[in-house]
Amino acid sequence: MKYYLAIDIGASSGRHIVGWKEQGRLMLQEVYRFPNGVEMVGGHLTWNVADLFFHVMKGIKRAFETFPAIESLSIDTWGVDYVLLKGEDEVSPCYAYRDSRTEAVIPQVHQKVPFDELYRRTGCQFQPFNTIYQLYDDQQRGRLEGVTDLLMMPEYLLWKLSGVKVREYTNATTTGMISAEKGAFDMDIVEALGYPTHLFPPLCQPGAVLGMLRPEIARQVGGNCCVVLCATHDTASAVEGIPMHGNCPYISSGTWSLLGVKTPRPITDKASQAANYSNEGGAGYNRYQKNIMGMWLVNELKRELCPDASFPDIVKQAQESTCDITVNANGPQYLAPESMKAAFDAETERKLHTIGDYFRCAYRSLAVSYRDALKELEANTGTTYDKLYIVGGGAKNAFLNHLTEEATGKTVSALPIEATALGNLKVQMEVN
Repeated sequence: MKYYLAIDIGASSGRHIVGWKEQGRLMLQEVYRFPNGVEMVGGHLTWNVADLFFHVMKGIKRAFETFPAIESLSIDTWGVDYVLLKGEDEVSPCYAYRDSRTEAVIPQVHQKVPFDELYRRTGCQFQPFNTIYQLYDDQQRGRLEGVTDLLMMPEYLLWKLSGVKVREYTNATTTGMISAEKGAFDMDIVEALGYPTHLFPPLCQPGAVLGMLRPEIARQVGGNCCVVLCATHDTASAVEGIPMHGNCPYISSGTWSLLGVKTPRPITDKASQAANYSNEGGAGYNRYQKNIMGMWLVNELKRELCPDASFPDIVKQAQESTCDITVNANGPQYLAPESMKAAFDAETERKLHTIGDYFRCAYRSLAVSYRDALKELEANTGTTYDKLYIVGGGAKNAFLNHLTEEATGKTVSALPIEATALGNLKVQMEVN
């Protein structure tokens, strides 16, 4: 029997899941889970990459303790964030996408390459944290001087394990610098912004084999295996892991809600730009999708209002509330507020009174956002859909699923499965 290890790291937690096939069925066993989150360093939100790698290693060791023979492993994470290297050394700090450092440079980027042109060339939706803007801040502050490599977060972690530096296609499409037509870095954009061209080599596709673990890594974790590129952007892996009948819209529901549909090729017209839809890489297809703020709203309200409450209790209070107020769930004020409650209070003019009101407002606002995004998707693709798949942590929330079904008029198929890990494993199994 062959065993494979999927390491799936999100913005709030990571997990190591071993998968294998038994009588034709894919079996999963979680062997390690760890918390993740941003840290404030020098007034900026950053990732502790040393701590991340510590947990990656600890989880691999745990996997080998449970399953001594593992064929391969791969890592997926969120997109847009990266680690700069000077040879073998990291450039610190590693900034997190919720940091506000790009606010001042976005107009400068658009002065050199207007957003209309960026969207036409890349089909990448505007987000203030896109890699293209983060890099401009690095450049302005001299952080790119002497840099030899730019590795997206999963590429960095895979390099630490294997010693091989690669750039993977699905994660690269979150940077805002990939040609929608060619599927490679758009060097006209790179050169217009003055970025060092050597940081943008040819891309590798999911399924590429990087080699075995470095000898010193193998000794530390108590085993050796092949290191493979999955679709390293977690949403790309999640979509690959959905047991979908036909082609239907999906929501990968976690810290972010990613709502989209598979298309044969990118759609970069004016209507898609106006709706702020993105075109990102999949394993052999385009993902036409939109970022919606997602469970971040709920998690931050919980942290502030009732950190010790269980989610079933929170949902119960939301169901009991009669509040009918909604907010713009995608408003920039919700991206990284000092107080999520204060952000809700400002938009609702302090008309939320109970804990249940806040959470009912958040859940209903998400459902309305899903409805509006689906209407845009159907108009822009010229296709009407009857069904909507929801996977990820948010799929476990029956109340939100019900609100979504009510708001969209679609049949919701909620699959509370580890879709991202499944997609990660699927690619590995196709290689081995």
